Amino acid sequence: MTERKREILAASQNVLKEKGYAATSVRDIAKALSMEPASLYSHFKSKEDILKITCFDMADKLEIGIAEVNDIYFNAEEKLRTAINLHVKVLTQNLNSAMIFIRDWRNLTGKSLDQFILKRNAYEAGFREIVQTGINEGIFNETDKKFAALTILSSVNWIVEWYKEDGSLSSEQIATKLSDFILSGLKKDTV
Repeated sequence: MTERKREILAASQNVLKEKGYAATSVRDIAKALSMEPASLYSHFKSKEDILKITCFDMADKLEIGIAEVNDIYFNAEEKLRTAINLHVKVLTQNLNSAMIFIRDWRNLTGKSLDQFILKRNAYEAGFREIVQTGINEGIFNETDKKFAALTILSSVNWIVEWYKEDGSLSSEQIATKLSDFILSGLKKDTV
């Protein structure tokens, strides 16, 4: 991707984040970039092309992280802490993209939607694997793995709604707080 296309993508993502995918027109994006709508089409095929690039880029970053976590041997608690930390970092370092990824992926269509759902399911499966590892190790309570994974992902994804880049909390501090809270529900009580 050229530097100019990256700039246009970033500006487009800012507009999509502010207005939402459904409420944003190609004209809105072009206006924010001080260009004609036809000029935008020379860089992207459609508004959905911008959405697809954004969603798949975020999904790829997250997918690489969970695969690395599950390939390295740690105990389940360390795997979960590492996976949450990576997830929080990806979201906080890409806030515009993260908001679009979490809020607007449902606007993908056809094969793009099908492929994206497969990626989401694979990512969720990575968290279920961590939960199962904890159960196997005897450190996590027997639990519904799908429900646990969805609860974890809901918790970490919600940060795009409230996180501010003002430095009040670092991504590491957020990840630690979330991990501590999530683990308090998963871990077996030790006597």
